Amino acid sequence: MEIGLGLDFTLGLSYEDQATLAREAAELGYEQIWTPEGSGPDSFQLCSIRWEASRDVIPEGLTTGISVSPVAYRTPMGFAMSAGTLSARTGGRFVLGIGSGGIHSPAFRKAMGIRTGSTLAVMRDYLATVRGLLAGEAVDYEGPALTVRGQRLGISPAPQTPVYLGALGPKMLALGGEAADGICLNWCTPQQIALARETVDEGSKAAGREPGSVPLVEYIRICIDDDIDVARRGLAQATVGYAMGPQGTGRDSRFGYRPHFDRMGFASELAELDRVREGDASRDEVADAASDDLLLGVGYYGTPEGAFEHFRSLAEGLDVAVVRVVAARPGIDSVRAVMQACAPALNS
Repeated sequence: MEIGLGLDFTLGLSYEDQATLAREAAELGYEQIWTPEGSGPDSFQLCSIRWEASRDVIPEGLTTGISVSPVAYRTPMGFAMSAGTLSARTGGRFVLGIGSGGIHSPAFRKAMGIRTGSTLAVMRDYLATVRGLLAGEAVDYEGPALTVRGQRLGISPAPQTPVYLGALGPKMLALGGEAADGICLNWCTPQQIALARETVDEGSKAAGREPGSVPLVEYIRICIDDDIDVARRGLAQATVGYAMGPQGTGRDSRFGYRPHFDRMGFASELAELDRVREGDASRDEVADAASDDLLLGVGYYGTPEGAFEHFRSLAEGLDVAVVRVVAARPGIDSVRAVMQACAPALNS
């Protein structure tokens, strides 16, 4: 299992910070460095900054990856151009992860011009077209969500860039096993990782691929502080926002992360947290009401001692486990605390 580092936009890092922490990550023995993407800074450029800086420590640079970029923000050719350029520049040390983002929402689909209500169909179309373009093929494709006519990426030789799929539910996991180069998991217990592996392998087998040939990557959130209460609240705020979903989502609560947490056995607790939130509790009060079963089932909070051991226990069954930094306090010191607590070079 390889160990990566995950840094996201909520950490408030400057571009100089990005470069500094990439160098430090390489010194600490991390093998990869990952980022999610939203509608803010372009994650392909962040990956480029990090890779370039890490070359000061490792001549070939760290492998970089995006987990994940929502497909509604780019066309297939847009994905292929950005990913292919970065892959060519880094000598193949880049992984593109794509995900469905908010396309389960009719309002979001309308705003972004998505034609179909089937999230699975959209992701199948994107996998087929983006992977084809990055393989150097002339893509002529028509699906429920996308039509691409005779398009070819103008990079030669073709940048053989792996395309991973962000997946939670069984149908998306099976699609990944069938048609993706890897799977980007998120917020999983070890038991859920094992189930995901089985489902992905079933999809692979149905497509004539070898079981175990599609790697699993996952973010595992870690929040470190000498004040355990501060660390707990940091992780809890990060966790419940995903697990509960936005307040008043109604029908949309059947999609996204809420059913994922329900499948892992947290349905009763989340229903209770709903009641807390609906009683006009503050964000801190809702976070404080989350149980340790929930928080430590998918992440770690506390002092540095024991962080790496817990991280490794949560990473069982993964091919790449990514230490996703949750900052307990503003500033770069909280980021460094997590990096050092879980550093492969300091925990071998």
